Amino acid sequence: MKTEEFHVLTAELEKLTPHQRSILVDRLHKIEHIQAVSTLVESRVLSKPLCPKCGHDHIARWGSASGLQRYRCAACRATFNALTGTPLARLRHKDKWLEYAQQMSEGQSLRHSAKVCEVHRNTTFRWRHRFLALPNVQKAVSLVGIAEADETFFLESFKGKKHGMTRAPHKRGSKASKRGLSSEQIPVLICRDRTGSTSDFVLEKADQAHISAALKPLLAADAILCTDSGKALGAAVREIGITHRPINLAAGIRVIGNVYHVQNVNAYDSRLKEWMIRFHGIATHYLANYLGWRRMIDPAHGSLSPRAVLFAALGMSGVQQLTVT
Repeated sequence: MKTEEFHVLTAELEKLTPHQRSILVDRLHKIEHIQAVSTLVESRVLSKPLCPKCGHDHIARWGSASGLQRYRCAACRATFNALTGTPLARLRHKDKWLEYAQQMSEGQSLRHSAKVCEVHRNTTFRWRHRFLALPNVQKAVSLVGIAEADETFFLESFKGKKHGMTRAPHKRGSKASKRGLSSEQIPVLICRDRTGSTSDFVLEKADQAHISAALKPLLAADAILCTDSGKALGAAVREIGITHRPINLAAGIRVIGNVYHVQNVNAYDSRLKEWMIRFHGIATHYLANYLGWRRMIDPAHGSLSPRAVLFAALGMSGVQQLTVT
């Protein structure tokens, strides 16, 4: 806008009614939030300028649409923007993404997030699982040194499912029909090393075969794995052939040699279970997404920024995030 036009505009502001001023302020805030999100999203292409279709690095600007710069690949001629190929592609209300990312960092419920962001609850549900699609798979791929592994269990839930159920629906907060472990419990294997690197797996069964399949590609050959005295875990470690330090918790043994213990992974299990309570039951279909959500926010100890949540949803690595000014 030219200077003269701006002066004319500011002179007219005095004529606005209180309601009109409120509308204007809201509009300015919306524009500011959209620009902030667009800048963060565009940094994905600026930090790694590759065509999402063919991977070629010779791309050029090609107009704009929906508030984002479009690009064209010189090799395959495909056009795209910074969201193409990401779980956030085609989502609307970009002006609310950072506000919603703040709700994600705090682990807020769908209803609370919908109220704060002033969107429908179904929208926050769709956003939640789009935002978590990549954090779900962003887990440690190798554990070194002294590592710990433990199984934890979640009650099977068909929450949100209307067809194909194998039993009558449960009421919210209901308990398993059988005491102890049963087919109603979904096993999750949690693995951590002493650097805090974490990986988890939703298992079909908590037996030797499934545990071994999860652990074998994860553990370095010289790693030392600490577990409780569970038979399936012990058999899996023997099959893999790495050093094993079982901790007999039932006998009151907590630490061996002041070094070997499972306190790290057990503490993580406790934080995970306590955090999960707020959701009043997790649909088994989405359990892996919630595990990824907890892995994302756990290292921040409650101080994860909305920017970091948005970067994680876009699949940007720590190195890429550091290049964003």
